[in-house]
Amino acid sequence: MAGEFSASITCGLMLSKRLYYGKGASPAPAVMSRSLSSSTESYLPTAVMAYAMVSEPVMVDNPDVPSYQPYVHGRCDPPALIPLHMHEVSMEVECLMDTAFVTVRGAWRVHCIMAGRRCDCRIAIPMGEQGSLLGVEVDISGSERSYNSKWVSLADSNDTEKVVRSGGGCFLTPHIYTFNIPQVDGGSIVSVKVSWSQKLSYQDGQFCLNVPFSFPAYVIPVGKKIPKREKIQLNVNSGFGTEILIQCTSHPLKELSREVRKLSFMYDEEVPAWSTSDLNFAYTVSANGIFGGVLLQSPPLHDFDEREMFCFYLFPGNKQNRKVFRKEVVFVVDTSESMQGCAIENVKNALLASLSKLSSQDSFNIIAFNNEIHLFSSTMVLATRESILNATEWLSSNLTTDGGTNIMLPLKQAMKLLSDHASESVPFIFLITDGSVEDEREICNVMKSYLASGASVSPRIYTFGIGLYCNHYFLKMLAEIGRGHYDCTYDADNIESQVERLFNTASSVVLANITMDLPENLDSLELFPSHIPDLSFGSPLIVSGRYKGDFQDVIKVKGLTADMSTFVTELKVQNAKDVSFDRILTRMQIDIVTCRAWLSQSKELGEKVAKISLQSSFPSEYTGLILLQTDSGRKAPEPLLVREVYFFLIVHIYIYIDTHTHTL
Repeated sequence: MAGEFSASITCGLMLSKRLYYGKGASPAPAVMSRSLSSSTESYLPTAVMAYAMVSEPVMVDNPDVPSYQPYVHGRCDPPALIPLHMHEVSMEVECLMDTAFVTVRGAWRVHCIMAGRRCDCRIAIPMGEQGSLLGVEVDISGSERSYNSKWVSLADSNDTEKVVRSGGGCFLTPHIYTFNIPQVDGGSIVSVKVSWSQKLSYQDGQFCLNVPFSFPAYVIPVGKKIPKREKIQLNVNSGFGTEILIQCTSHPLKELSREVRKLSFMYDEEVPAWSTSDLNFAYTVSANGIFGGVLLQSPPLHDFDEREMFCFYLFPGNKQNRKVFRKEVVFVVDTSESMQGCAIENVKNALLASLSKLSSQDSFNIIAFNNEIHLFSSTMVLATRESILNATEWLSSNLTTDGGTNIMLPLKQAMKLLSDHASESVPFIFLITDGSVEDEREICNVMKSYLASGASVSPRIYTFGIGLYCNHYFLKMLAEIGRGHYDCTYDADNIESQVERLFNTASSVVLANITMDLPENLDSLELFPSHIPDLSFGSPLIVSGRYKGDFQDVIKVKGLTADMSTFVTELKVQNAKDVSFDRILTRMQIDIVTCRAWLSQSKELGEKVAKISLQSSFPSEYTGLILLQTDSGRKAPEPLLVREVYFFLIVHIYIYIDTHTHTL
């Protein structure tokens, strides 16, 4: 689909050569960007973009200055996509704890369709890491039409059977969503406002923000007198009670205000050309040792869940001041037939990189599985230079793809290998798969029983999913049960970097078996996640929850350090007056409760997720985003429906189009 999209833009740019802008005026040349993968050149969008969808080439002309080009016979199937000229753009970003909330506003002119003719326009929205579309608004100048998004429950929608399969929204890649606006007049201005959330990456002790904001030269309006103003507003509220230190920024941001945990910046300039780089911003939350806190917040007005909210966080501090646990790791790698090609080769490279980071005191093993299992060794092996060389040779000859997928068997074998682990280590299973199996719920229940064996440090489970066909609910649930973490990728080119990041988190644990001494009078307590993960240098620990009752002023937190001593700290409890962490809690709660609904096959939990989603305007498996058309101040009477899916949890995104005046 991404390749077809890029090919349609190639065709559209060729058609745009028919446009005449007047004497001495010429558009910027089109230059390809490497946005699809390291090996494929493409025209995929690297910022919010708008395109004219052209089925009939004859309609391509300047609406202001007709060129009287020769008649063009034939049609474009699929429609050519001509990138529209952008006349204004602004972006607002709010970084809150480990999440960024992004709003982009832009205006594009349909400069390539002759006066008196109409075309559909396609809007493309690239989002950052784990992006979730939250809302859309569209306004078309010179018409009485506008569009506003709304979240609806799929179970309650009477229109879910009216699916338009040919004209609506889709994901070109897991991070680029597109949808269509029908029948826009040539010369019109299409104004779009889109909002989404995305995760801040955490690496080497710093939070990193990356928002797609790179525009190609061919969207620059032709004409020297057309002003171009670019605006970025960035607000950072770490939520953590320590100073924020700025590490780097891609754009010349001017500091507007500074407080202990809050920063505000602005960039507002008239520019000769639009931004050609993404917005990158990195900062650290400074502290030498382990530190944390507890934030309290009352539920929003009209919240169906009347319980109070809390957020507990811990940071690892500097690496120099803390020892990590010794590692005992079993890599469990899917070698079924579906893993063939780039996927298995990149997994192999990722495993070799992970093995190279083990010290000689660490131990490891590798289990390759399809319908059967193949072990590197019958026992755990110390990570000496010789054993890693042997493992490298073994991977070359045994990581070949064939057969089906049996996940239960290798997980049981991994648990058996780790049953006699050293008391001063954190044993963990590192599962990599691209498949799904019928006994996934049974696997979760079996792993629960293994992990309840009573060992001082039970094995952790880290899961990594590849592609669209593995069950991401299962992998996330398995990681929660095993006090580990989950990650995934839909692009084989990202396997190495993302597996490396997840392994860094798993292998840099500084505090295990973390518990909170919560007040006994708390009622209806619910934690997200229910099993508190370990604290590592690869990721800060953030746990949220709901409760009834009263917190004391200080909460005692305990954990086990790498030298097997007990770590105890007292965290100050504060009311979160200037930190609206309910939005962070909501995303976490939706993800986790959806996985629990899958595991238990609970209709009640599914209904609960739908209520949370509708109340908070966050995506979920049980809700859809509709785009309501308003005509002459009244809502469209008979909407149609377009269905699509989204990144981690499968979310249904719909676009309602007015059939009273238009037919798709």
